[in-house]
Amino acid sequence: MTQEIARQFARKAELLLDAKAILAEGPHWNANQNKLYWVDIQGLSFGRLDLASGRNEQFPIGKTVGAVVSDAVDGEIVYLATRDGFERYDCRTGGLTGVADPEADKPANRFNDGKCDAAGRFWAGTMEDAEANVSGALYVLDNDLSCRKTHENVGVSNGIAWNADETEMYYIDSMKGTVTAFDYDASSGSIAAPRIIIDFAGEQGAPDGMTIDAEGMLWIAHWGGWQVSRWNPRTGEKLGGVYVPAAKATSCTFGGDELDVMYITTARIGLTAEQLEEQPHSGGIFVCRPGVTGTPTHAFRGAAGLS
Repeated sequence: MTQEIARQFARKAELLLDAKAILAEGPHWNANQNKLYWVDIQGLSFGRLDLASGRNEQFPIGKTVGAVVSDAVDGEIVYLATRDGFERYDCRTGGLTGVADPEADKPANRFNDGKCDAAGRFWAGTMEDAEANVSGALYVLDNDLSCRKTHENVGVSNGIAWNADETEMYYIDSMKGTVTAFDYDASSGSIAAPRIIIDFAGEQGAPDGMTIDAEGMLWIAHWGGWQVSRWNPRTGEKLGGVYVPAAKATSCTFGGDELDVMYITTARIGLTAEQLEEQPHSGGIFVCRPGVTGTPTHAFRGAAGLS
């Protein structure tokens, strides 16, 4: 089956970092630093990979961390979406400061994937850790550090992307196997008129993390599908993709000087010894040049004096 999937694609991702993470996710490109940030959700940490030196720093958090984004002002500050909500972390001191915990009354839930829009708002959603009930929601941490719920009845909150003029936002619920498009108001950071544009029924694996390229096409990581696929959000058509030599591809983002490099995170959680022998670099970060350029990654722009 693995070889059959590989033959579908002209391009193959290559190993960049043999991280052996339990559940690597949420790659975040910092162009100013030439560094790739990423999380290991079940490894209770996030990483910072220097592309020039190849050195990866790992920062233990002591709790599940679903997403990491850079601060727009201070290069040693990041914002995290963790089990305890949105938090601020100082890479110099290891200091972790709570910002907003909208689900303090739901101890069975945790935050999962997230990213920032062009205005620097931090969007991230939740899920039940056991993945049994549809109890999650999508939230946004605004620039003034206030937090609001924007969408309910979420199973496993996952990939987020915006089109070039930010009139649409795309959103994945992995439990439901769907990509939803919303009308997006960039001035207020509000969403409306949800409609399903892609259904993964019949696809290999489930939709996980996501990014968007400069042509407006979506790239979706397949959890259990050995690939990152490319889709037209206008038509719902699958256009191709990249083969990943790890079954559980989790997310992807564009980086590099020309935004022509794709970085792909993967997981090894739940794999048997036999499966790990077949895919020994699962949990690593992979890289490829997909033949198109991507879109910029945005940092969090917090309230003056607090970021």
